[in-house]
Amino acid sequence: MKKAIDKLARALDDHRWGSLWVSLLSIFLSLVCASIILLVMGKNPLAAFQSFLQGAGFWPKASYGGGTGMLTDLFSFLNILAPMILASLSFIVGFKAGLFNIGISGQMLASGYLAISIVGYSQLNAVLAKPLVILIGVAAGGLLGVFIGFLKYKFNIHEVVSTIMVNHIINYLTGFFINTYYADPLTRTMKICGSHARLTWTNVQLAGVKCNVPLGLALALLAAFAVKFIFDKTVFGFELRAVGQNPTCARYTGIRVGSRIMASMMLSGMLAGLAGVTYYCGCYNTIVPKVLPDLGYDAIAVALLGNSSPIGAIFAAILISIFQTGSNYMSSSMGVAKEIASLITGILLLFSACGGFFRLMARRRLDRAADEAAPPASESGKEGAPHAG
Repeated sequence: MKKAIDKLARALDDHRWGSLWVSLLSIFLSLVCASIILLVMGKNPLAAFQSFLQGAGFWPKASYGGGTGMLTDLFSFLNILAPMILASLSFIVGFKAGLFNIGISGQMLASGYLAISIVGYSQLNAVLAKPLVILIGVAAGGLLGVFIGFLKYKFNIHEVVSTIMVNHIINYLTGFFINTYYADPLTRTMKICGSHARLTWTNVQLAGVKCNVPLGLALALLAAFAVKFIFDKTVFGFELRAVGQNPTCARYTGIRVGSRIMASMMLSGMLAGLAGVTYYCGCYNTIVPKVLPDLGYDAIAVALLGNSSPIGAIFAAILISIFQTGSNYMSSSMGVAKEIASLITGILLLFSACGGFFRLMARRRLDRAADEAAPPASESGKEGAPHAG
């Protein structure tokens, strides 16, 4: 047991792969906690986790509806994965610059609303409508982001406070316009977006089953590699990281801290805007008034679980999205409230936030092991002392 703990400590303390092991440990501890909760509820944890995989299209179900199959569920999972990756990238960009953008949900909602109201009801053909939806998402999210950055730079208003306020303003403002001008009289949600403007090809026949193919997934993967390139290979990315680590030193070296704060929030907002249009004009085609998307908050868990790495966020998004998309099937097959998925996400967020603590404890254990293995000072002194002639 001691040897296993020592191996784990060395893995967590590893400079190159330590972050990966921290994520794996967080996932393992989260699954253990979720298993205990399910056992207390009288449910089989293995069956519950299998039902999550079945609902997300990674495991076959006992039966399927007409014209659907395992591939249908898998593409539904990919549809929600795209905005999840983009939203987590939005948080990562701000976080690396020392900013905590929790306004992702509001930026998503504003972008989705503008895209549907401007393009979703137009007569444009798909060749023009789809790129225009993307441009509206980028522009709307970027404007909101740079506004938050301006408040931070000019008036030193903390971004958490300003984003919370902006979230409420956007939520109720869009709710007012939807209920006044765009509400469907039957569902009371926003009238559906036209297929010409959707970033999803619906009812595509693949292997004999109907699938909704997401266009936003390609955008999400390209954005992930672009963000990684910016932070790893460009001066701009280096300056953002420098501002995030120590703005005083960054200013001393000549970096324009204020402009970099605004730039980072603008880029964060642009990614959130892309997440919004792939969410509301992709996997969904309507907006429920006065409801902020939970995905904007789940993205924080994804970013932290991925250790604020763009590539790590892809794998973290896959895990979180499995719980989110598989929750309905798990609930119906196991008789457990689907909110258990949000509970597991919250537990993951908790353990992910403890990553620094895990590495600190690993370092302390290795230091104690090194002290125990070292010979006593008196013995080492005797061995090194010269013999009398």
